Amino acid sequence: MSSALIDPSAEVHPMAVVEPGARVGPGCTIGPFAVIGPEVTLGASVTIRPHALVTGWTEIGAGSTVFSFASVGEIPQDLKYAGERTRLIVGRNVRIRENATLHLGTAQGGGVTRVGDNCLIMAGAHVGHDVQVGNNVILANCAGLAGHVVVEDNVIIGGLAGVHQFVRIGEGAMIAGMARVVHDVMPFGLVAGPDAELQGLNLIGLKRRGMSRTEITELRAAYKRLATGEGALAELAEGLLADAVSDPVVQVAQFFTSAAGRNFLRPK
Repeated sequence: MSSALIDPSAEVHPMAVVEPGARVGPGCTIGPFAVIGPEVTLGASVTIRPHALVTGWTEIGAGSTVFSFASVGEIPQDLKYAGERTRLIVGRNVRIRENATLHLGTAQGGGVTRVGDNCLIMAGAHVGHDVQVGNNVILANCAGLAGHVVVEDNVIIGGLAGVHQFVRIGEGAMIAGMARVVHDVMPFGLVAGPDAELQGLNLIGLKRRGMSRTEITELRAAYKRLATGEGALAELAEGLLADAVSDPVVQVAQFFTSAAGRNFLRPK
């Protein structure tokens, strides 16, 4: 154990393994039988619970907790991966619960898997290679994000839901449990059912975030226009963009007019 790279205020159990080269910040706690790899950096006040593994070129932000039996920073589940030096960056105040798995990026996917601040990754959830997760995201138990997925801020993904590779989940969306998401999901959308249908707006989430009644009304009108209009979604969104009077509507319109990872889920 290399004490030179461990802040004196950190508490490292004598039965933990902290490999030479690892950097352990002030106020960290590392429990028994935890393993910290040689290229890991732990920010201030990070807690690593017993039997957790943090390995690879991984950085974990201040105040985060990795619970027992989680595996953080292992190599990607990608047959193209050939040992290239890629990264995992986890933000501040992130909770990674038991048996969750977060993997390094790949050279083909940009080289970095990233999780933002204040996220909750529940037991058994999976964050695949090159995934980009925003802030304040919740992945419920056994939810899975395949490689190259983009999840924007304030998204909730229910238990056992699966998100196909290269899918984008827009800000504030809600994915119900056990949904199979194979197309891009608009910001503030509500997706439910095993075939992941876009069933409306995440109104409860909008209200919890303090969005004004006026903005919600405008979003509902925009959703109805997308659902009932004829033609391609990108064309309908261009019309929305021209007429938009609020930032949330602009955000929705821009989502449909930007380059898509996959096809869009169409509003019903």
